[in-house]
Amino acid sequence: MDALQLWTVLPEDARHGPGGFEQHHDLPTLTIPAEEGADAEVTVVLGEYRGTRSPASAFTPIVGAEIVLAPGSRVELPLAVAWEHAIMLVEGDVRVAAVEVPRGQMQFLGDGRDVVEVISKDGALLFLLGGEPFEEDLVMWWNFAGRTHEEIAQAREDWEAGSDRFGHVIHHGDERIPAPPIPPVRLMPRRRHV
Repeated sequence: MDALQLWTVLPEDARHGPGGFEQHHDLPTLTIPAEEGADAEVTVVLGEYRGTRSPASAFTPIVGAEIVLAPGSRVELPLAVAWEHAIMLVEGDVRVAAVEVPRGQMQFLGDGRDVVEVISKDGALLFLLGGEPFEEDLVMWWNFAGRTHEEIAQAREDWEAGSDRFGHVIHHGDERIPAPPIPPVRLMPRRRHV
């Protein structure tokens, strides 16, 4: 993985800082021993995984890691027990905790696990996401996340006006993808369900 560009929901003490994007070409890697087949190759994109830390800025304890499974692999991926995790299948096939995950879908694992078994028949590219549970209710719409409908409406207005609030995507030029109109209903928070 050559670059990192992620939208994140920031904690209250960090969310009003300057906007920006980061690009990192040299991301740290590690291997996770396989129970069967070849070891899993892990690239730490964001946060920390198994003592290996990404150079990307993070404002909460978090992990974003690309995981490559060889054909015929069975691997137990260590997890932080107190964190919520999810695994997304990008390419190939995978069973996560005995559940087959369709390509492009995310399997939510919740918290309370110290390990999850992943199995791939033909090989897979996965993305592991995890972090401390975010205790605040959030409103999410398009590429924006905030605490209220009004914050989302202001973010859309700022985006359309080309505000420096969002920073600039490296090598993307001056063109911004236009935000769609906000639906004619009040955007409601997504509450955490555990």
